Amino acid sequence: MSAKEEYTPRNDEELDGMTAVDFESQHPADAAETIEGLDIADQVKFIKQLPIKDAAESIAEMDDLDQKALISNLNRGLAARIVEEMAPDDATDLLDGLSDDLQKALLSRVAAEDRAELKTLLTFDPDTAGGVMNTEVVILDQDLSADEAVAKIREEVEDKEIPYYAYLVDKKDRLVGVLSLRDLLLARRGALLKDLVKTQNLITVGYNVDKEEVAHLIAHYNFLALPVVDFGNRLLGVVTVDDVIDIIHEEASEDMQAMVGAGADETTDSPWLYSVRVRLPWLILNVVFSAVSAWVVHLFEGNIAQMAVLAVLMPVVANQAGNTGQQALAVMIRQLAMERFDRKRAWLAVLRELRVGFLNGVIISSLVFGVVFAGTHKILLAVVMGSALWLDMLLGALAGASIPLLLKEMGRDPAQASSIFLTTITDSMGFLILLGLAGLVLLH
Repeated sequence: MSAKEEYTPRNDEELDGMTAVDFESQHPADAAETIEGLDIADQVKFIKQLPIKDAAESIAEMDDLDQKALISNLNRGLAARIVEEMAPDDATDLLDGLSDDLQKALLSRVAAEDRAELKTLLTFDPDTAGGVMNTEVVILDQDLSADEAVAKIREEVEDKEIPYYAYLVDKKDRLVGVLSLRDLLLARRGALLKDLVKTQNLITVGYNVDKEEVAHLIAHYNFLALPVVDFGNRLLGVVTVDDVIDIIHEEASEDMQAMVGAGADETTDSPWLYSVRVRLPWLILNVVFSAVSAWVVHLFEGNIAQMAVLAVLMPVVANQAGNTGQQALAVMIRQLAMERFDRKRAWLAVLRELRVGFLNGVIISSLVFGVVFAGTHKILLAVVMGSALWLDMLLGALAGASIPLLLKEMGRDPAQASSIFLTTITDSMGFLILLGLAGLVLLH
């Protein structure tokens, strides 16, 4: 029994005074927010009121966890019809996050042709071009004329989600060219498609390329879509600019959370025990690193006892250097996230951050020198404080810019807990420099 035969929608329910007609007038993204604001029982009631197309478009816009929770609570027939109605890439993302049993149950109710396509898409790594591509594309034989191509597009475009470009293939389904619909409509009558693209520099991406690299390519070339091919240059699908926006937003969120040791995919809706599990190892590591800073302070316990003002000045050095390092860290991670990794350019960026840290350090340490001297009337103490602050800020800039690159060179996520490593360096070295200088200059 197909999903369509198994489920018949109901339109006689109302929820909090809002009818399905009211809901249909909303944009799918706004509708998704409305649904997410309801409890799960009301979400299920409300989805049952909607035409399948509207329900599919709205659910596709929901956050992953809310989306999967809703689908899991719908009856299998309705859920399968919604999956059928979704764009293939959205349906694949949804299915990929479900349990194996539920995924199989829904796929068994989907029409055979759609089921085969979804099973193929599910074989791709979700973090690659194949995992985010859309297969609803306009494919034309290169031997067609422009007039024939326009007629064919008119027949097929209703079933395609993204008619930005037409993709030309040969007899073996190999991609030979890409035509914007504008160029196709402006082509002279009778012109063959293959003649329109014979001088074209065709840009494609393999299905196994990381999705971040795909996003960089689309941004670099200002494309609306980028074709995805297999090793034989056969067209598999396209990654569209709306997918790129999602990729960049997702990666930026992951980097921000990873910097401080939180889970890259964590949200406020994640199970709290999952959050404990992913955060705890980094918190334990932070305790170990903090012990290093405490050990440095312990080494100079006698110096602090002889000059208590050092205890007051220590946090100023560490905090200022830490902030300098965080600025360099944020800029470097942004560069790695937004551009292709170029080793030479990346290390030149480290030198740039050193220059920035050097000059900022000179200015800030001069100000602090003046404040300490004015408050204590001790010139040597002011010199020690200013020098320690300048050196630690310089070190912070170097560490903040270098840590992401070192992690990248090691094959790790450049953002992963980088803030923890940075804090350890600026704190321990800041205390060491300040207390060490104080011991050499002031207490001997």
